[in-house]
Amino acid sequence: MSLWILFTLLAAFMQAMRNALQKQLSKDVPVMGVTLARFIYAGPLALLYLIGLYQWQDYAIPQFNFWFVFYVLAASAMQILATALMVVLFRLKNYAIGVGLAKSEAILAAIVGVMFFGTYISPLGWVGVFIGGVAVFLLTGATSIRSLSAKTLALGLGSGLAFALTSLWVREASLTLGLPFLPAAAWVLFFVISTQTLVLLVYLALNDKTTLVKLWQRPQLTLATSFTSCLGSLGWFTAMSLQAVAYVKTLGQVEILFTLLISVLVLKEKLKRQDLLGLVLIVLAAVLVMWA
Repeated sequence: MSLWILFTLLAAFMQAMRNALQKQLSKDVPVMGVTLARFIYAGPLALLYLIGLYQWQDYAIPQFNFWFVFYVLAASAMQILATALMVVLFRLKNYAIGVGLAKSEAILAAIVGVMFFGTYISPLGWVGVFIGGVAVFLLTGATSIRSLSAKTLALGLGSGLAFALTSLWVREASLTLGLPFLPAAAWVLFFVISTQTLVLLVYLALNDKTTLVKLWQRPQLTLATSFTSCLGSLGWFTAMSLQAVAYVKTLGQVEILFTLLISVLVLKEKLKRQDLLGLVLIVLAAVLVMWA
């Protein structure tokens, strides 16, 4: 099995766990605080991973050029925006619908990647991407676009587009370093998470110190959110340094399978026949992009 597939599956599972933790945290902590919880302890974990890689093998220290800095800053900003929009979605619809709408990321990454990033996607890959898009729509629980509120649809697509741009810029940052995929992804992971943590800490320290207090009062949930987020980002960043974003994110839609299992087993939400059809299509889409 290709390494990008294994890293994508790791990322999908960890992201499902992180989303469940963020949903629990969002009951008592404002949106920006929940967003910070994703990063606040992840930076030191990412640094330990980076140091471990260099202890394991003598990789070169990369040259950080202008484009690397640009891609890191752009990806950091977009991921903060995407996460904040997803947390808002949690409060509008049930857990599975909120995540499902944000997973429009895969098809948006394919379209934007081909138009602006020089990505090539095979005909079979396009079939897989669009089947994945249909599956995500079914899993929102909607029967037509009109059945979704304009606010929910806008937030979902906005979150998906922001996540797509994050992924595309992360891949570009990795490719600028000229390193093997493991250290390249690790450097990007460390810089992106550190940037996001610094920005959010400064913002909340200046504008909303009570949110920082609320995070401090929930250390276990905050640490668990950061830990699962770090492992998830490690999986995504590494997979995207090996393979086109559209393929990675389409396969990564198996996250919704994990999400729905959490939704049913932990959060006690009910599934419909439409959800089962959506899951079948997600599996089909995943198989197609792996073949492609």
